Amino acid sequence: MISTRDRQVFDDLLDQTIGALPQQLHDLLEEVPLIVEDEPGEALLRDMFEDEGDGGDLCGLHWGTALTERSVEASADFPDTMMLFRGPILRMSGYQGAGPGGRRGRGIVELRRQIKITLLHEMGHHFGLDEDDLEALGYG
Repeated sequence: MISTRDRQVFDDLLDQTIGALPQQLHDLLEEVPLIVEDEPGEALLRDMFEDEGDGGDLCGLHWGTALTERSVEASADFPDTMMLFRGPILRMSGYQGAGPGGRRGRGIVELRRQIKITLLHEMGHHFGLDEDDLEALGYG
């Protein structure tokens, strides 16, 4: 379980990351909701990784049709959504929690980096980039 303090550290870093994005990407976040949850749900993991085990640490998800694959026929599809999952990102970064008095814990630099990578990774999927493209850009 993620502490309230660690959740706040994560959310503050995410806000800072979003604030540093170029205007074009800010505009995208006005169009595509960004949902942040502590962990991916069991049903989601089952649906996504039924043949691959538990799915490891799913840090984020783009749910929808990439801009490069849209057509007039797909106009009735559900709107796109991007999701970030705090728990897997915190674990991947090695973040060790906020200390007494609200001090940021060890691993804050890596946590900031992982938040940015995950956010840009999911935005990349929205723009039609696949896993190989994202890996080549450093967001794999």
